[in-house]
Amino acid sequence: MNRIVLGGITARAHRATSGFFLGSSRTLHSLSFATVPVDLSGSQPAEVNNLVQGQWKTSSTSNWLLDPLNGDPFIKVAEVQESEIKPFVDSLSRCPKHGLHNPFRAQERYLLFGEISAKSAQILGQPEVSEYFARLIQRVSPKSFAQALGEVTVTQKFLENFSGDQVRFLARSFAVPGNYLGQQSHGYRWPYGPVAIITPFNFPMEIPVLQLMGALYMGNKPILKVDSKVSIVMEQMLRLLHDCGLPKEDVDFINSDGKTMNKLLIEAKPQMTLFTGSSRVADKLAVDLKGRIKLEDAGFDWKILGPDVQEVDYVAWVCDQDAYACSGQKCSAQSILFIHENWTASELLSKIQHLAERRTLQDLTIGPVLTFTTESMLEHVDSLLKIPGSKLLFGGQELENHSIPKIYGALKPTAVFVPLEEMLKPHNFELATKEIFGPFQIVTYYKHDQLTEVLDVCERMHAHLTAAVVSNDPLFLQEVLGKSVNGTTYAGIRARTTGAPQNHWFGPAGDPRGAGIGTPEAIKLVWSSHREVILDIGPVPRNWELPPPS
Repeated sequence: MNRIVLGGITARAHRATSGFFLGSSRTLHSLSFATVPVDLSGSQPAEVNNLVQGQWKTSSTSNWLLDPLNGDPFIKVAEVQESEIKPFVDSLSRCPKHGLHNPFRAQERYLLFGEISAKSAQILGQPEVSEYFARLIQRVSPKSFAQALGEVTVTQKFLENFSGDQVRFLARSFAVPGNYLGQQSHGYRWPYGPVAIITPFNFPMEIPVLQLMGALYMGNKPILKVDSKVSIVMEQMLRLLHDCGLPKEDVDFINSDGKTMNKLLIEAKPQMTLFTGSSRVADKLAVDLKGRIKLEDAGFDWKILGPDVQEVDYVAWVCDQDAYACSGQKCSAQSILFIHENWTASELLSKIQHLAERRTLQDLTIGPVLTFTTESMLEHVDSLLKIPGSKLLFGGQELENHSIPKIYGALKPTAVFVPLEEMLKPHNFELATKEIFGPFQIVTYYKHDQLTEVLDVCERMHAHLTAAVVSNDPLFLQEVLGKSVNGTTYAGIRARTTGAPQNHWFGPAGDPRGAGIGTPEAIKLVWSSHREVILDIGPVPRNWELPPPS
């Protein structure tokens, strides 16, 4: 059975989209792993399948995804139904709790994954391969080529980082002397065994690859579910990994709706699930899975400009990038900007507006919003403008001359000013700090003696993921950093909430369920647990006698 996913096709005239992308027939033939071209269209659609127990399989139901740029059905996804989950449940159930490898068993697999990482990094670093994936990302999660290629580059560097012996170094143990001869305690990083990974649409390659490989490095068997709107990217990446030596039975890959995946998780009972996505779903899964979960959930990310005004052009550029790159659809996108009163004499806001208005649909520096409709975003703007003293700084209008289907959003980069004193009022706070996963931000000014109120707003809103403090004033930085909780906080005059290097921890803080991504510490935290083995091998003292009961 085939059906159109997420509603009907727009009645607007369809616009050809191939101008954004390379012609791909020549490229496709030169890539041994690739099964789909990058110039997908209604006339040249692609299919996405599932992988279970080492076999690529279809399902009884297929959903047609709509092209986010013109509404044409262009990708057919084999979506697993609730009645079809048994092979996936069985596959996970076959993996023992001690995993596919661990420090005492199948140690050669640590070396295997070092080799897989090295080979896949080398292939992904080839210009034709990196461009293939960047263009494929653009087709399903429209963003500028620079942003899409950046995602591929981060992934390639991650794989480089964990080549060779680096995988087994993740499983490094330690030993502590015991109380007497022959006794010694050893600490090991131990896999969970069967695990699950659920990732969102906004980074179709980077998030699933980094979490998937981390799970595999530590000896787990994962089932991977990527948002179906973009799962074609990860399907192709899995095929590349198979070409580089990844055993097909080591990873299962599923396309399904949320209800089906929830049922699978409850029946399969993975020892650990990594979820990246909305806080609402995260909280539900935490209950359903009895706490066996790590979360990298969404948040209302803030930026504070300190009292030392400098480098206005640069700060304006960073603010534009943080708020509107990828059409504001980054987990770390700037949601609210607190501006110290000292900046009022500068042209900061007019510069940000100028930069935002350079963005065009033609080069995808602004594009479709995949989780909010245009109508819902404009309604939110209207609601904010009813707050006393608020005003529209720029944007607040639908994109012009577009063919984006109505199930998605098409909004010009938008900023709304809300007075701080009004934001603090209980009946306004929830509205002003509602996350809109799109090209939208709140802007407000504060006086120096209002920093406590600013930090109170940051404390009260769901903002545990990223933040930025733009200042080189050491006392100001110390005060803000000492009174805030964000897993990844950028500080200094060049601080930004997005676009940081690939070699740092990224994840929330202040939540015991918080996950990380991208570093050895993150991999060990999320994908392994501590196991202690105490060796007590003797000898028994020569004159030992049975002691009295104790």
